[in-house]
Amino acid sequence: MELEYIRTLPIFTAIDFSNNRFSGKIPEAIGELRTLEVLNLSHNSFTGNIPPSLGNLVELESLALSSNNLGGEIPSQMTKLTFLEVLNFSHNNLVGPIPYGNQFNTFENDSYYSNLGLCGFPLTKQCCNGEGPKPPAPKRKEAKGSPVAFIWKLVMMGYGLGFSTGYIVFTTGRPWWLVRMVERYWKPNVTRWICRIRGKINMH
Repeated sequence: MELEYIRTLPIFTAIDFSNNRFSGKIPEAIGELRTLEVLNLSHNSFTGNIPPSLGNLVELESLALSSNNLGGEIPSQMTKLTFLEVLNFSHNNLVGPIPYGNQFNTFENDSYYSNLGLCGFPLTKQCCNGEGPKPPAPKRKEAKGSPVAFIWKLVMMGYGLGFSTGYIVFTTGRPWWLVRMVERYWKPNVTRWICRIRGKINMH
């Protein structure tokens, strides 16, 4: 019996077609199943490229395409999958630079194992043309005695007055747009204030 679904049913938030004998290309139409949270097509015989339409699955949290015969590059559209927590492209024939941005910055080598043509972060193999994505820059660190570090103590004290905002700051790290704003507008004033205090202490 053959059935055609014109839209994703509410119960279809996960599709697992793994360990079958499916072959051919993964259809572009799969990108229309926008409410999918889990998609597992691993351990089949799919060929061709990964369809760029997978970037439309904005609710997707887990994607497994491992152990197939997929080739070509990983579509850059997939960086739009901002809820993606699990990714497995291992044991395929993928080539080219790994997309960089959003969740793709968090996956490790295991997600791309046994794809000898892939290059770029997080793999140690660099792209030959030098145009591959760069690894994330290390977070800035301020010396303990620097004015910036002192300013941040003041900022954290201010955040502590509001539980919700303070919780976000301490659990997710500093918002760097706020770092730049603090350094630009607060640092000169606070530095002068510190100098005045030190001058008074020295006079006594």
